[in-house]
Amino acid sequence: MKNTTALPFGRKVLLSFLIMTIAFAIPSYAGQLQTKPAKPMSTAKSASANEVIWHIKAIHPGGKMLDIKAIDKDGKIHDVKAIVESGNLHMINVKALIKGKKLPVKMLVSDDKNIPVKAIGDDGSIYDIKALTPEGDKLDVKGIRGPGKIINLKAIGKDGALYGVKAISPKGQFYDVKGVKMMDDKVEMKLKGQEIFAHVKAIPQAGGSPATDTIWHIKAIHPDGKMLDVKAIDKDGKIYAVKAMMANGELHMMDVKAFINGKILPVKVLTSKDKYAPVKAIGDDGKIYDIKAITAEGEKLDVKGVNRTGNIMQIKAISKQGKFYGIKAISPSGLLHDVKGLKMTDDNIETVVNGVNVFAHIKALPEVIEGK
Repeated sequence: MKNTTALPFGRKVLLSFLIMTIAFAIPSYAGQLQTKPAKPMSTAKSASANEVIWHIKAIHPGGKMLDIKAIDKDGKIHDVKAIVESGNLHMINVKALIKGKKLPVKMLVSDDKNIPVKAIGDDGSIYDIKALTPEGDKLDVKGIRGPGKIINLKAIGKDGALYGVKAISPKGQFYDVKGVKMMDDKVEMKLKGQEIFAHVKAIPQAGGSPATDTIWHIKAIHPDGKMLDVKAIDKDGKIYAVKAMMANGELHMMDVKAFINGKILPVKVLTSKDKYAPVKAIGDDGKIYDIKAITAEGEKLDVKGVNRTGNIMQIKAISKQGKFYGIKAISPSGLLHDVKGLKMTDDNIETVVNGVNVFAHIKALPEVIEGK
């Protein structure tokens, strides 16, 4: 019986070629559809490729979250956000997004009971920072005075109740929003003509530690699992302790100090043109003490600032082979903090301590999990 569905040989070849072409083309086109990035929305909230935007909220005791906003003199409302730059999660800048600019949010010098919190424009203009209730009330956001260099930041209810302020990541992680001081002076710095009392930052929530854990050890962590003592050394080779100090039970940020001849001296990253920035203790008379990690064999390894991302400078011990060892603060009860350099300005000279130019402060900060 004759097969009426048979095709001539030439048409069979053509049809087979078309089927093979389509078969190869479909996966390739589908892959293009899957990998083609979505076009970002053109809004003031859009972040650059190396930035992640976190929301800033006040936490109402009734379980609600109140938006934190900047308000200009005409009553126009602008976003306030924490902005993660280049993966830096130790200390996140808080900015007001106003007319396409990211303006710093600071605590201002004041004799008021509570410390004013404002955004500062390029021309020195001031923007109020408020918490907005669902009913449209605008609540003050203030720094609450207390001891130490971490200042609590609160929204203040009409009844005087204090609401904590948090930064919230797109993945739901919470950070505390606090005022942070690097110096003991009332005026931390001047910015666009305004006297700054403290910087406003989002920082990791700090876990508890026994009240007796006031002095923490400073160690370099060797990749073999060993810990190397980090010490200060004078010009005669005498060795002194370097410790992190918890003050007033505050674990968000701890000073790192050298204990030398009965004095407690600051440890800083110095301004330098070297490839890696020198880390030194500074005496009251401006004398410089080396900071070294000491191996079990007695080798003294340099401790340096090796690179900077945003506010954070990585502090590392450097082996003879050029390998970097992380530096940690370790409490007597076994808690760990990261030891980092902190910069609050873009200036090459952050401050001057006893005649010595300082590039960055050195602090012990809560550990963070990368990728938040």
